[in-house]
Amino acid sequence: MKHLYRKNCIFFLLLLISGSKVFSQAPGLSIGHFYGRIVDANTKKGIEGVSVQLVQSRTDTATKKTKEIPIAGMITGKNGDFSLENLPVIGNFRLKITAIGYKPSEQKVDFGSRFVQGGLIQSGNMQQIMAAADKDLGNIKLEPDAQTLEQVTVSADKPLIQLSLDKKIFNVEKEISASGGTGLDVMKHIPAIAVDIDGNISIRNSRPLIFVDGLPTTLTLDQIPGDEIEHVEIITNPGAKYDASSGASAILNIVLKKNRKAGYNGNLRGGIDNHGQVNLGGDANLKQGKVNLFVSANYSERKSISTGVTTRYTFLAPPDDSLRQYDNSVNWGNFIFARGGLDYFLDNRNTVSVSGVLVYSHFNPNQNSNLYLDTLYPSCTATSYTNRLANTDGHFYNQGAMVSFKHNFPKSGEALTVNANYSNGRNESSDLVSSFTHDMKDGPISYTYTQLQTNSTGNEFSTAQVDFTNPISEKSTFEFGVRAAIRNENSVNEYQSIQAGGILVPLPLLSSQYLYRDGVFASYLTYSNTIKDFSYQLGLRAESSNYTGNTSYAVQEPGGVLNDTVGNFSNRLPIGLFPSVFFRQKMGKSQNLQLSYSRRIDRPSFFQLFPFTDYSDSLNLTRGNPNLKPQFTNSLELSYQINYAGNNSFIASLYYKYQTDLITLFVIQGVNPYTNSPVFINTYINANSGYIGGLELIGRNSLTKWWDVTSNVNIYSSMINAANSTMQTAGQLYSFFVKVNNSIRLPRQFTLQVSGDYTSKTVLPPGGSSSMGGTRNFGGTVSGYAQGYSKPTGGMDVSLRYEFLKNRAMSVTLTGSDLLGTRRSNIYTQSYYFIQESLRRRDPQFFRIQFNYRFGKLDASLLKRGNRKMDVNEM
Repeated sequence: MKHLYRKNCIFFLLLLISGSKVFSQAPGLSIGHFYGRIVDANTKKGIEGVSVQLVQSRTDTATKKTKEIPIAGMITGKNGDFSLENLPVIGNFRLKITAIGYKPSEQKVDFGSRFVQGGLIQSGNMQQIMAAADKDLGNIKLEPDAQTLEQVTVSADKPLIQLSLDKKIFNVEKEISASGGTGLDVMKHIPAIAVDIDGNISIRNSRPLIFVDGLPTTLTLDQIPGDEIEHVEIITNPGAKYDASSGASAILNIVLKKNRKAGYNGNLRGGIDNHGQVNLGGDANLKQGKVNLFVSANYSERKSISTGVTTRYTFLAPPDDSLRQYDNSVNWGNFIFARGGLDYFLDNRNTVSVSGVLVYSHFNPNQNSNLYLDTLYPSCTATSYTNRLANTDGHFYNQGAMVSFKHNFPKSGEALTVNANYSNGRNESSDLVSSFTHDMKDGPISYTYTQLQTNSTGNEFSTAQVDFTNPISEKSTFEFGVRAAIRNENSVNEYQSIQAGGILVPLPLLSSQYLYRDGVFASYLTYSNTIKDFSYQLGLRAESSNYTGNTSYAVQEPGGVLNDTVGNFSNRLPIGLFPSVFFRQKMGKSQNLQLSYSRRIDRPSFFQLFPFTDYSDSLNLTRGNPNLKPQFTNSLELSYQINYAGNNSFIASLYYKYQTDLITLFVIQGVNPYTNSPVFINTYINANSGYIGGLELIGRNSLTKWWDVTSNVNIYSSMINAANSTMQTAGQLYSFFVKVNNSIRLPRQFTLQVSGDYTSKTVLPPGGSSSMGGTRNFGGTVSGYAQGYSKPTGGMDVSLRYEFLKNRAMSVTLTGSDLLGTRRSNIYTQSYYFIQESLRRRDPQFFRIQFNYRFGKLDASLLKRGNRKMDVNEM
């Protein structure tokens, strides 16, 4: 299998280097917005029922003749307002206006000479692009006369991949492998994102900060249905507008679906997997007049099966011992996800949006472990066998709401946005662990111990943000914003032993209660400008933060007396400055060179600070560290992009990140308070520093009319520098990550998707990110030891979709993940006290079949008097 991986990697590298073409042409960028008001030339009042039509001259490929093609249109409302959205920003247009009783009017319109010449697009300055793409045409006067009304039909499509100055955008609406799956299934097929078997994701070997619709979230990716995701944004070097808390890696922004098609439309879906678990879901959208309403709901059942083998040789204190542990786990559960909201268009320049989300899950993991312990005395070896059964019953609740308001000023591109977000959740679980120890495998039971752990963890998270954009000129833009984010966490852990007859005996030394609160307050300024083919963006973000916590726990005084103790801690950080700089140089019509720098911060999360020791797994005790300090990252990135014909592209990025006070997992020695025996505890520490640097290549290739390939190679080196000479780390490693996704359009409306990935031996990602993005309830494990590395792994996934009925409204999708059964987690850890290797597999050769039905109807009344508009996507 090792030779097969090596051959596949060489093939993928050759394929990427030899065939890279561009994926997204600038002329297809459809973000333009013309708006204004039609008024009577005499009365100066708005005119209702006016036909506003935007046309563009194009050359017919067959006749070679130029003809006018309508690309957008609408009928004005009572006040005469019109608004044409999702327009191509490059080109010259003619605005045709007709109304019964008025003379027709025509005028040339465009988004500025730099759009027509393509210079602004090539600059990559997204702030300037968005500002220039929003143009107020003012009041347009009509002279009285009589004309007829013409109907307009328009269409548009989205590119698969879009690149901007500070992010990569991956449109996944048509990602067939996501049908019936979760956000993790979507991430598995996006370039630059690595997903391990437990659902932990990494970008450039670091944990990203997870956003949903531009805001931080408490949800994990397995709690977001894949069918709900519209596109994914990867921001590897965030500018000043974004949270500074993303230093270790990147921001991964999940944008959920919310369309604005006139009339009604939606989807119904359902499926079943090879474990017999079903999923059901649907979404609907209704737009009429000034209101756009959307709702969606999903229900899914899940069963996850994993196996593992752990070997550990311990030389903590004589005598040494050797442990072999075999685990078999089955995790049952179900998830409910519902969201809804509405947009209300007050007029052309003011929009209010309200949305909410509700998540509930019930999970029930069961684990059967067989432990063989050899105690190595000088004269002999003593052997014991323990069978441990762990059963958990847990529930997770989360609900949230968001309200936002946007005002467009008469000046093109000038806008004010205000939004507020609130969410709260609770995770409750009960863990029953029973251990049966034998002096030998088939001998009588010599010792029995049963323990009950109950946990209740709650969280509240709220944000408020105001953003203002002001284009100073056609080439320069100024932005300003302020933001406040407040988080509250609380956790109660209680341990009890179960004695004969079912008597519960509290274990206060293992129990604790924890409260935690943090606040982050920020403001930012950015200025962007373009000088000929050179563009730049300068940004500065100021943030101050503070967190406080207290924990109550029991301590044992001399004489065996137990006393309750309350420990308080806090950390207040004064205002910190986080600069960012972006430069882009256009080289010809199809090439760009970009250089960026930013300084970021990663503050320790609640679970990293929580000082409670979890004794539920005697082999893997875990504990937070309330003395953790934030880590800081200086990030530098140089990117080269080239575009080719045929909707293909290639981008290469050299990157380097240097981190101080790096937060990482570390294994320390501890003592069990009841047995006084030595134990190992996984905890978090601030290492001295760390770095990661490498070369990342991403290509989007249309090899034929029916075969598209998206490929990614990341070659990098990383290292964690010890805080002191006694800390043993894994040292520097050179590693690589490869991912290739093939999309093949077969005859008779079949589509085949084949993807593969491979990760070489790698230093484990540090644990500094405040949002792991893993599977909190379905098998997620902590990784990121300064003292360890992961061994190579990889696998292949396949999806096949068949579409039928009128307009392909119905589809059936068969998805298979880890088709070869080769994905695994193989972690090697070494310290001055032990050597350990842990090998795990989870859900190999997993299959799911999914059914999807699209429905909808265009609202024809939009072409009648008194209704607002029909935008570019409505057909």
